[in-house]
Amino acid sequence: MGNGQPAAGPPAGGTPGGPPDDIPGGTPAAPGPRRRTGRRAAVRPAGAAALLVLVTACGGAAGDRESGAGAGRPGAAASRAVVTIAPEDGAASVATSGALRVAADGGRLTEVTVEDDRGAEVAGRISADGGTWRPARHLAGATKYRVHAVARDENGRESAKTAGFTTLVPGNTFIGHHTPGDGATVGVGMPVSLSFTRGITAPEAVERAITVTSDPPVPVEGHWFGDDRLDFRPEKYWEPGTRVTVRLDLDGVEGRPGVRGTQTGTLSFTIGRSQISTVDARSKRMRVVRDGALLRELPVTAGAPATTTYNGTMVISEKYKVTRMNGPTVGFGGEYDIKDVPHAMRLSASGTFVHGNYWVPPSTFGAANAGHGGVGLRDVRGADDERTPAAWLFAHSLIGDVVVVKNSDERRVAPDNGLNGWNMSWAEWNR
Repeated sequence: MGNGQPAAGPPAGGTPGGPPDDIPGGTPAAPGPRRRTGRRAAVRPAGAAALLVLVTACGGAAGDRESGAGAGRPGAAASRAVVTIAPEDGAASVATSGALRVAADGGRLTEVTVEDDRGAEVAGRISADGGTWRPARHLAGATKYRVHAVARDENGRESAKTAGFTTLVPGNTFIGHHTPGDGATVGVGMPVSLSFTRGITAPEAVERAITVTSDPPVPVEGHWFGDDRLDFRPEKYWEPGTRVTVRLDLDGVEGRPGVRGTQTGTLSFTIGRSQISTVDARSKRMRVVRDGALLRELPVTAGAPATTTYNGTMVISEKYKVTRMNGPTVGFGGEYDIKDVPHAMRLSASGTFVHGNYWVPPSTFGAANAGHGGVGLRDVRGADDERTPAAWLFAHSLIGDVVVVKNSDERRVAPDNGLNGWNMSWAEWNR
């Protein structure tokens, strides 16, 4: 027994996924070192501030009107530089990607500032020839933006333009349910996993809007499983004590035609001690190694010959002190339906658990494999004896701890069957 989906009982360690309000700050706002933080696109040249004051006073550069440096002064020539801003001033329902562009004709852009209605700046870059500016990232949906741009002609005369617009209110949206939750302490095998509520057809755009960094820093890369799940992990297990930070900037990202994200925010979690438990299905023993030292060796019963246990590296994703397991939920018939399986910890989405077992004789553990695909340890009904091997392992395990199964007559667990991407090489992960 040991393969089955839990039907009752809240997880002792908290459900590792989480709705978007797990993210601090309410409604859910970019992989790793390749992201840039927002900053002004250019620095105003010396003297420009005073000159613009004169322009505003004499030439009236309010709204979307242009102003020349010499406007309003007898005999002074206006700047030849002309600034254009797209979209037009007052535009509504503007697309969050591809619509914003600032250009200069007859001169070079020297400053472009784009701010939302809360004063947050949008990063961007002026082209090498000074002719155009484009944002470095997508815009948020249902947001008002103000654009101010300055250009200078070959004689040093400046002109400026200001415009405002509002981005569209998305009719169809998506979010990503994430695991682990904010503030969690997890094992060294824990990936960052996001499951999206809609299938994503623009994976590059979505992945660019998610940043995963660590302290101490290591390269972290994302991998897509199908079109609705994106996991991030380093090449090797996290180092104990590492702090991982995830920034979501999905608001306005078009994940598929007409469907945009709504999440912004930051979450973080901490990597606890390293614990790797290795199950040898042939010897029917489990070795629990903590921070490189053997903590304990436990007798187990793995899957029976007809219902063998997956080989491979698996990560604990849920913990239940007591739960129900029944065959039909995992493709078996009516072979079993146990309503009070004690000390159960999930290893795969398809129903593989390491768990307590009270219904076989104690002599089974370490001597015979009699389970339905899981890994069983001696326990008592009710999960109220802390001295049993199953109770001990449950108390000493974290979500994110690693369990490795070897020497089983079963295939290796699929990388997307649970949080088990460690069954892919780093080269495979980065394809």
